[in-house]
Amino acid sequence: MTREGEYFLIALMLIITASPLARTAHAAEPIGIPWTRHVVDDSSQGADGVKLADINGDGLVDIATGWEEGGVTRVYINPGAKKSKSKWPKITVGETPSVEDATFVDFDQDGHLDVISCCEGATKQIFVHWAPSESGALLDANKWQQEVLTTRQDNAQQWMFAWPMQVDGRHGVDLVAGSKGDLALLGWFEAPANGRDLSSCQWHSISAAGWIMSIWKRDMDGDQDLDLVITDRTGRLRGCRWLENPGPGPDQRLAWENHAMCDGSEEVLSMDLADLDGDHLEDAVVAVKDMAILFLKRLDESGQRWETHRISADYDAGNTRAVAVADINSDQNLDLAVTTWNARGKHGVFWLEFEQTEQRWVAHQISGKAEGIKYDRIEMLDLDDDGDLDLLTCEEREGGVGLGVIWYENPLGIGRNADGAALNRTDD
Repeated sequence: MTREGEYFLIALMLIITASPLARTAHAAEPIGIPWTRHVVDDSSQGADGVKLADINGDGLVDIATGWEEGGVTRVYINPGAKKSKSKWPKITVGETPSVEDATFVDFDQDGHLDVISCCEGATKQIFVHWAPSESGALLDANKWQQEVLTTRQDNAQQWMFAWPMQVDGRHGVDLVAGSKGDLALLGWFEAPANGRDLSSCQWHSISAAGWIMSIWKRDMDGDQDLDLVITDRTGRLRGCRWLENPGPGPDQRLAWENHAMCDGSEEVLSMDLADLDGDHLEDAVVAVKDMAILFLKRLDESGQRWETHRISADYDAGNTRAVAVADINSDQNLDLAVTTWNARGKHGVFWLEFEQTEQRWVAHQISGKAEGIKYDRIEMLDLDDDGDLDLLTCEEREGGVGLGVIWYENPLGIGRNADGAALNRTDD
């Protein structure tokens, strides 16, 4: 693209048009009553995010979570619907100071899901926790083995977020990762060529970054390979953008072309991707710092044209932290689930329903105002097998310890996620 074309694209994305989906109810606070809260685990400090996968092959999604202040990474085994409201069986898979994110991936291709922990602070490492291969040993913490993912970037990156993704079509599944700080990068690690030989995991940087908050994998331009869609909270590339996969070959290991999705004026946090307006194009819905949500409407299949709309989240709630798109109340329309931070004495978790008759968003309670200060990313799934979508998240500040890994029981009936299909989502 020429420089003139880049200027035109930026100018186009700065145009904010009126949209019914951007209208708000202007209510003082969410209506209704809080949902019942259930605890998965509250025995450490600083629960920081949830990722899902079926680690034991029983058809139920399990959870990986890093405890930042507690300095451990844990896996939680889904006990099934009848026991889901009690604390879940847990395994501490490794010691991980300042852990920010944990995710599942079979990194050594042995048929067993391992866990990857991203650590910031003074640790600045990514750890691999190798799962035991022996039958029945999954719950034995002594059978898990921990190693540092050794690369030339060691001790330089404050690692924030990672997702498994097959990038180059070689060996096993690769690992896309992003960091924060002055030296922040976005890139990918090649999967080990030989089982657990981490020395063969070469790092490839594909973009500078400021503070990576979300990573999604999508074919954004219809060329049959996976691109990356990210939110970057700070720095010269701040905002939402997608990075174009150049395809197999030497160029894939170099910088990928960035495509802006908004103008970078907002401090963006977590993001979800869904067709919010029903036009068969997948949009981006993004939590921003100042009690608002950006609806980035995709305008065509090229991924080059986007339109920005702002949805207020100012309902006597904390600052927005994460958003997820799902049909929460089973009316066949998509809603927005929202978590927040800085929520002492305010609504920490709530959901927004678009009221068709009034053409406005209406806020409803989930957590209430009595407890909860700093929540994290959201997964919407049916944990009690009653046909509706419950909300799974973490809270890491209440009482100096945090509420822990928690879920809120949906009282509203049968629901569907943004795909309108499987209720339990194990990947992005």
